[in-house]
Amino acid sequence: MPDALLSVHDLACARGERLLFKDMNFSLAAGELLLVQGGNGQGKTSLLRLLTGLARPEAGEVRWRGEAIRDVNERYHEEMCYLGHANGVKDDLDPLENLRFADGLHGRAFDAARAVATLRRLGLSRCLDLPCRVLSFGQRRRVALAALLLAGSTLWILDEPLTGLDVHAVALMEGLIRDHLQAGGMVVATTHQALNLEGVKVQRLLVGSVAIPELV
Repeated sequence: MPDALLSVHDLACARGERLLFKDMNFSLAAGELLLVQGGNGQGKTSLLRLLTGLARPEAGEVRWRGEAIRDVNERYHEEMCYLGHANGVKDDLDPLENLRFADGLHGRAFDAARAVATLRRLGLSRCLDLPCRVLSFGQRRRVALAALLLAGSTLWILDEPLTGLDVHAVALMEGLIRDHLQAGGMVVATTHQALNLEGVKVQRLLVGSVAIPELV
């Protein structure tokens, strides 16, 4: 696939003595969503960790713009943002302070007005001055989503992004994903919940002993 930005080549992953998957190959281009599916313990989160560079594969490699991510680590992490099960939100900081911290951690300039507008867009107008320890899980998730939006990354890697969100927040998340893809971004996501992404180009990847992508 000549226009692929993210590609996986003969990837294998093991947990202890157990082989989770092998011979995995897929590619993802701008505007595409890869939906990773499979039962519990089959390797979905392990795959995401390989895609982020947080873990090394047993065999094969992950490439970004045609180069192994280990060789372009800094550039890759400027263009990729990962949201896992943990929200990465600091309890003692309020939402705005958390966003300032996240930008500083990644060496990005902090735009307070844009950060406030993003938090309000995500329904956190009444929480701006509250320490995150008093927020609900869903509200903390929205703070993490605000950080994702402000990162400006091309590739979003999302592990169960709908967890802890109510029906309104799920619809909001679907809209954010749709907007990101329509703007030329890319998403790799795992989810147990159905995503309503009409008009989005989706690949489904079943993770098991052998993973074969299926375009739907």
